[in-house]
Amino acid sequence: MLLRIDGVTKHFGEEPVLAGVEAVVRRGEKIALVGPNGTGKSTLLKIVAGDEEADRGTVEIAESVRVGYLRQQPDLDPEKTVWEEAKTGLAELYRLLAEAEELAARMARESDTLEQARLSQRYDRIHERLLSENAYHLDHRIERVLHGLGIGRSAWSQPCRELSGGQQRRLMLARVLLSPVDILLLDEPTNHLDLAACQWLESYLRQLAAAVVLVSHDRYLLDAVADQTWELFQGTIESYSGNYTRYLKQKEQRLLVQQRTYERQQEEIAKLEDFIRRHHVGQKHAQAEDRRKKLERIERVGPPRAIEAPAMRFPPAPHSGEIVLRVERLAHRFEEEWLFGDLSFDVQRGEKWGILGANGTGKTTLLRCLAGELAPKRGRVITGSGVRVAYFDQQLAELDPSEIVLEAVRPDQREFLESDRRNLLARFGIARDMVFQKIGQLSGGERTRVALARLAAAEANLLLLDEPTNQLDLWARSALETALRSFDGTVVFVSHDRYFVNQLADQLLVFEPDKVRRVHGNYDTYRMLQAQAESEESAEAATSSRERKETEPSRQATGRRKPKRRFPYRKVADLEADIAECEAEIESWHQRLADPEFHKEGERVQQATAQLEELDRRLEQLYLHWEEACELDGK
Repeated sequence: MLLRIDGVTKHFGEEPVLAGVEAVVRRGEKIALVGPNGTGKSTLLKIVAGDEEADRGTVEIAESVRVGYLRQQPDLDPEKTVWEEAKTGLAELYRLLAEAEELAARMARESDTLEQARLSQRYDRIHERLLSENAYHLDHRIERVLHGLGIGRSAWSQPCRELSGGQQRRLMLARVLLSPVDILLLDEPTNHLDLAACQWLESYLRQLAAAVVLVSHDRYLLDAVADQTWELFQGTIESYSGNYTRYLKQKEQRLLVQQRTYERQQEEIAKLEDFIRRHHVGQKHAQAEDRRKKLERIERVGPPRAIEAPAMRFPPAPHSGEIVLRVERLAHRFEEEWLFGDLSFDVQRGEKWGILGANGTGKTTLLRCLAGELAPKRGRVITGSGVRVAYFDQQLAELDPSEIVLEAVRPDQREFLESDRRNLLARFGIARDMVFQKIGQLSGGERTRVALARLAAAEANLLLLDEPTNQLDLWARSALETALRSFDGTVVFVSHDRYFVNQLADQLLVFEPDKVRRVHGNYDTYRMLQAQAESEESAEAATSSRERKETEPSRQATGRRKPKRRFPYRKVADLEADIAECEAEIESWHQRLADPEFHKEGERVQQATAQLEELDRRLEQLYLHWEEACELDGK
């Protein structure tokens, strides 16, 4: 056991957000912490991390257990570069490496046997720690994490103050992932990550030895990583084995049992109360008294712990022509950089199109061109007969913060009675006194649901949605998926929520580095095509490698120039073998330096240190060569 949460309670008003939370984290566990917005997930992580204090209860962390925490708010040093800030995650290991080098040098110079033995013992302890943390290639570890999270090499020397909000968030995640910890607390780690970075994060967390407590709305991530799910609801935690999908199945079964148990007890209580009421005086008074005592002894079972999702629904779509949108040779750029060019496609009535791609590739720009919000530099968008467009802006710019919710959903083009507006808002989870609040007083998730209700009020037959699931909890996302699947109009949407894309899309436009690719299918279809392409590329690379070897002599003989590379062509597998050999040789030298006898000859220690420096330089070159080979082989 690494950590125990015992009776943690926290109030932000009269009702507690956390009402006696009990939970345990064990070594290596991967835990998904789920619950509707506002149930206290982030608050619980803050209390565990020590950023907030509980009103009651305790958090017990085992001795020497290290906790890493990804906060929601940026906490970067604005003057440090991206590389320097990422490096702070490994500050302790860099300090130990420096101390190990200093100890090795001191042992080489030291003539006193007792002092040399003392230095050697200290060196051995540090060396064992460095080995256990795999700490002899820290720069490469930083490169791997930054690349994985989509922070390119060109940004590494950039000061943190110049980063966008999304870049800052990714750098904070990189820093905490690099930290050598035993428990990792991650609060919405996929915010501002594109598809490739989300896939990389899944793989990284699965392989991580540390325990992880993960708060996320990314259902693919929860399914890929979690082996246990905690449901935080009504102030307490219920634990389920397995990932998010298994949790949903177990939850459904548990609710059935809870419902039957609750109903049986309510029937028994009703019978007892009826008997007591009818016979509290008269001949059966004694029996009524016995039943009253029995009633007092009954341990009341609460109603099922059901989490209700809003019953979202869009009205029937007005009829439109068969071709809803015709896009002809569409192209757009900002300044001199073209985001996309020569896009041509037809969107037919009733289709659901998803737009995917890395951050900054032009997904939102394309959607704005389709909506008529932005004039393209070239090409045109033709709207079909009878098409009525409604556009959902992820910035929610159409909502005036000073406006009352009830007025914010009133459509411009027609009369809409207050009772109808209230019913509409209720379907999207905005009810009772909330309808009289100002937009600016609502939470992010509540504002998103108001914007979706406003979209439904437009009675459009073409919905253009830019990240509609942002700030919605898992239950609201599921409700939106159901509502859009049953909508008989046409939907074109941008989303980084892979689960949402998979549930809704029947066509995809994928922004790839050199083109925009059309996929007939959903996200699973795209993943399958990706896997096939990678397999074919590997096969082509192997064939190309054989052909190069066979033709190399003739090329040299005829004087043909080889393709320009920084390094000579080598197979990836051969480079990986050399890397492993070099790392083994480095490890061998470290083992020798760990032997006190070795340090009796100062000249030998100096030679070993020089050899290690040379091996480190060679290993760095091998890694650069390997990266180039991975990128260029088969191309």
